[in-house]
Amino acid sequence: MKRDAIVIGQEDNVATALRDLTAGELVSAGIGASSLSVTLVDPVIFGHKFATRAIFKGHEIVKYGEVIGRATADIPQGAHVHVHNIESLRGRGDLA
Repeated sequence: MKRDAIVIGQEDNVATALRDLTAGELVSAGIGASSLSVTLVDPVIFGHKFATRAIFKGHEIVKYGEVIGRATADIPQGAHVHVHNIESLRGRGDLA
């Protein structure tokens, strides 16, 4: 089975690109023995993330079963997920 991206946990809402991916491409993201297909709305370079489902502003970004941040804008399925649309929740004194 050819995989373009990997998802570690069932609760993850992002996948990590295993190669450079192009906007409009239908990609396969592996989750264990199964996979899901997502059409990208943005190009995503190797090692970067994309949304496997819509993520709404203020909702948590989950990767490897861990919360890695919060969406600062609505993120549609297939969109690039990076510093332009998420904020870190770790090490921030304003959230204590």
